[in-house]
Amino acid sequence: MSYDVVVAGGGPVGLMLACELRLGGASVVVLERLTEIDPTVKAGALNTPSVEALYRRGLLPALKEVQERAMEVVKAFMQKRAAAGGPQRTPPRFAGHFAGMMLSADLLDEDDPDLSGRGPIAEIGLVPQQQLEQILAERAAKLGVEVRRGVEVTGFTDDGEQVTVTTTGGPVHGRWLVGCDGGRSMVRKLARFEFPGTDPEITAYQAIAEMEGTDDLGVGWQSTPTGIYSHGPVPGRILVVRFDDGAPGKADKTEPVTTGELQDAVRHVTGSDVVVKAIRSVTRFTDNARQATTYRLGRVLLAGDAAHVHSPFGGQGLNLGLGDAVNLGWKLAAVVRGQAPEGLLDTYTRERHPIGAWVLDWTRAQIALMRPDAHARAARTVVADLLGTVTGTTYFVKKISGVWQRYDMPGDSGHPLVGRSAPDYEFEDGSRLADHLHDGRGLLVRQSRQSRQSGSRLDGTAADGYGDRVATVTTAIRDAHAPGALLVRPDGVVAWAEDPDATDSEGLIKALKTWFGTPADVPVTLG
Repeated sequence: MSYDVVVAGGGPVGLMLACELRLGGASVVVLERLTEIDPTVKAGALNTPSVEALYRRGLLPALKEVQERAMEVVKAFMQKRAAAGGPQRTPPRFAGHFAGMMLSADLLDEDDPDLSGRGPIAEIGLVPQQQLEQILAERAAKLGVEVRRGVEVTGFTDDGEQVTVTTTGGPVHGRWLVGCDGGRSMVRKLARFEFPGTDPEITAYQAIAEMEGTDDLGVGWQSTPTGIYSHGPVPGRILVVRFDDGAPGKADKTEPVTTGELQDAVRHVTGSDVVVKAIRSVTRFTDNARQATTYRLGRVLLAGDAAHVHSPFGGQGLNLGLGDAVNLGWKLAAVVRGQAPEGLLDTYTRERHPIGAWVLDWTRAQIALMRPDAHARAARTVVADLLGTVTGTTYFVKKISGVWQRYDMPGDSGHPLVGRSAPDYEFEDGSRLADHLHDGRGLLVRQSRQSRQSGSRLDGTAADGYGDRVATVTTAIRDAHAPGALLVRPDGVVAWAEDPDATDSEGLIKALKTWFGTPADVPVTLG
């Protein structure tokens, strides 16, 4: 059997991409070398674009349930610390961190337009990676995605028409191959993508372990003369950052972390005689920061860590990969269906590469402020002062949350919403914008007061022939500042918008053609 798309890697990014491809009508198979979900402790939070994307696919209830369970674990840890008589402090409302310096939500400008009005997603964020992967695996199964576990990619050939992937389970044929197979991506290496960047300065460990002698450790992020560490907020969790030019990682990154190695790192950084009795979960990482110069070569594409690697500080990695998947999925599906030319795929690198480059620099800046030398510590003090202000906290939270992200759009009309994530408007009928994006189509919203205007082209034929790709909602928006009409891509990005008193039918037609191809059954004319 031949598939439209072969996805190498069945982690959250690969599964998210596969789900988006299936929504778009593509046949897809996911090849994952692991036989089950990796239990290793990894990312623990989602940013605003990630939660928005999952919300728009109807997954908000599942996210809420996971977050509630995660919060119970955090609460139990804090209660245990209190009962043990460990160092106590009342933590501020958490809003993230930068280089281990905590951001307090009490200093956040709640009236900032980029942070307010987020609707039902506003309180969602604490979602561990393993639980997210389980949610996406269940969704993939419901959508009919074929996932082959215990199958490793060993090679491939691209003849310009089809990709033949060789695996430990036999050959697999597809029209396209997407590498979502992590920072050591076999697909990226075999395809010879350029992968420039900067070498590591640190070796860091994040673990869930049974330890003794931790009563003197502070909770949360702590700076020491030899590095940085974080203790909690779940039982047994420790993260230590050791400045050694990534030395242990250079030897053999595939070697398992022993209790002795972890204990040595914890003692070196914390200065406490902690004893590591057993390791439940551990990962060793560096701040190696690299990015593919392009995300597509021929019929091979990259997404997630296969396209970019960096340290996990600030929780950007998982979120960056999910953004790649949501951006690429509907575009590749449209090309597969023949509803868009291959040139649409060029917008994938053009839109996502700058976001990835920003993340790499964001993590590099944090490493610079974590260094234990006098110059770095002086700079850290200056930044800490900035974080103690409303303006500073709001700036950093906006960056960490991802609400700043915007794509440069061809033919941008200049409307401030174009290229940005669509606000989750509430409509007159009680529904919200996200409710109309569950099926993976685009969305044309026409305010009812405008569609009734005499001579308005928006109640004419402009969107005819796109019904299989674009849903249309004609109703009033319960927001006095909302545009008169807007076109939203399947990934939730505004492709076109106009003010209530404008009638920009030509701009709408161009945007429809740019992002959704030629209409199926009605020719579009401007006369």
